[in-house]
Amino acid sequence: MPIQQWSDQILVVELGNDPQFTDELNSLTERLERDPPADVVLNMQGVKFVNSSNIAKLLRVRKAVIAVERRVFLTGISTQVWGILLVTGLDKIFNVADDTASALTSLQMNRQ
Repeated sequence: MPIQQWSDQILVVELGNDPQFTDELNSLTERLERDPPADVVLNMQGVKFVNSSNIAKLLRVRKAVIAVERRVFLTGISTQVWGILLVTGLDKIFNVADDTASALTSLQMNRQ
C-alpha cells in the first residue's frame, strides 16, 4: 500500500505519476483530516513530472500538516521534478531529503 504508517507519528507515502499521484495525495489529505497529527514523508522517486494540479495537492497536504505543527519531507526527487520545484519556489517551503531514510532520521532526531 502506498500510504504506510511508519510509526505512531509518521506516515510514508510512495508516489508515482498521475493518476496514482492524485489518488494518493487525496487519500492522504483525507487521512490527515480525520486521524491524529502526523509527520509526512512523500517519496517522489516514481514521479517523473508534476503539473499545476499536482502542485496544488502538495500544497494542500503541506497546509494540513503544518496546521498541526508537523513537518512534510519530499524525498527521491528526479532532476526534472526538482527543476519544477525550483522554478515555482517550492524548494523553499518544503523540507527536502535525498531519500526516505534521511527524512525519517531527521524527523526522529527532532522529536526527541
